[in-house]
Amino acid sequence: MSGAHFAFTDRWGGVSAVPYEELNLGGAVGDDPASVRTNRERAATSLGLDPARVVWMNQVHGREVAVVDGPFGPGDRTAVDAVVTGRRGTALAVLTADCTPVLLADPVAGVAGAAHAGRPGMVAGVVPAAVEAMVSLGAHPARIVARTGPAVCGRCYEVPERMRAEVAGTEPAAWSETSWGTPAVDVTAGVLAQLAALGVTDVEASPVCTLESPDHFSYRRDRTTGRLAGYVWLD
Repeated sequence: MSGAHFAFTDRWGGVSAVPYEELNLGGAVGDDPASVRTNRERAATSLGLDPARVVWMNQVHGREVAVVDGPFGPGDRTAVDAVVTGRRGTALAVLTADCTPVLLADPVAGVAGAAHAGRPGMVAGVVPAAVEAMVSLGAHPARIVARTGPAVCGRCYEVPERMRAEVAGTEPAAWSETSWGTPAVDVTAGVLAQLAALGVTDVEASPVCTLESPDHFSYRRDRTTGRLAGYVWLD
């Protein structure tokens, strides 16, 4: 994609033990830190990336965005749910286990972004905030390429009726119903609607539902489990 690269992991090919088997990339879920380091090294190397140059976030289900040139340092504020960079070759990573990972790139401007869009973040507008930060670095919505990764689908993400109404009040496209007829939220649909409203038209969404797929981690299904990652970078 004109120098833009997007990648999403599944749960296989790592060294983590049950219940994080195998390729858990999340460092704050109770897994052995050495296993997580090995998994991150394996994942990065398989993509041709330097593991030490991948930018990881401390995700908190908000809408804060950090503009970065490289990985966070020990004293940096890392509690953000989106990162944006104007430095080519810097890989941005987002962790999920049902939330929607959103990867963004404007290859012409040399600007990339990654956002963690769970239900609270989608409602708060983390994806529009990430696009706004990219535009501030010279990106243009019409040139931005967007990819969303494996996430719990709108036919599986059951919520109370009041919650569905609150979410749909902010983003109507997220209104959904489970396959068994109860209230649900479709976070990915909400993200796609937000991107369309911003003028981002080159968009592809993964068809994988994490809750339904045994090849992917799902917090709603398993509670104690690993984390998948999405990566974006520019040549």
